[in-house]
Amino acid sequence: MKFSTEPPDLPDCPPLVQRPSAHFDQRPEGEVISLLVIHNISLPAGSFASAPQQDSYVDALFCGKLDCQVHPDFHSLQGVRVAAHCVIWRDGSIFQYVPFARRAWHAGQSTFAGRANCNDFSIGIELEGGDNIPYTEQQYHSLVALSHYLLARYKDITPQRIVGHCDIAPGRKTDPGPAFDWPAYHAALASQRV
Repeated sequence: MKFSTEPPDLPDCPPLVQRPSAHFDQRPEGEVISLLVIHNISLPAGSFASAPQQDSYVDALFCGKLDCQVHPDFHSLQGVRVAAHCVIWRDGSIFQYVPFARRAWHAGQSTFAGRANCNDFSIGIELEGGDNIPYTEQQYHSLVALSHYLLARYKDITPQRIVGHCDIAPGRKTDPGPAFDWPAYHAALASQRV
């Protein structure tokens, strides 16, 4: 018999491929997860991985194994320690780099609703993409499924507390950019909510 630690009313979490990142630490004691941050990433900019994504530059960056000498765009990433909780690839597959209960290093200098250090209380999801490149239908499907799961699991994350990186680091970050269809995402999310 299998016992679950999840509450019985939780929707199924979409399949997550587990990847080993060390770019996280403990959240502050007693911290409540209450924010979902949507990002985008591609390395080099505008280039996308093909399966298997384990061989991609983004995966190498989040796993701390990126050779910053292989492309001129990577030189500025030397010594950078960063990872989101998850990446949703162009084909809709999801890799998890950091357990949701841990503090991933995804937001950097950030503020939401008067609180600084959004990494303390947020979950970060990267979409493989660029600000002005349309995201795929598969990515939206996976993002909605994962968001639906996270909203059910972490009751302090509400639709109003789902933001872009641009919203918590204005002037410094622009993602997920104008290509992200917020109205369609919110409509799809609302259609799945109980």
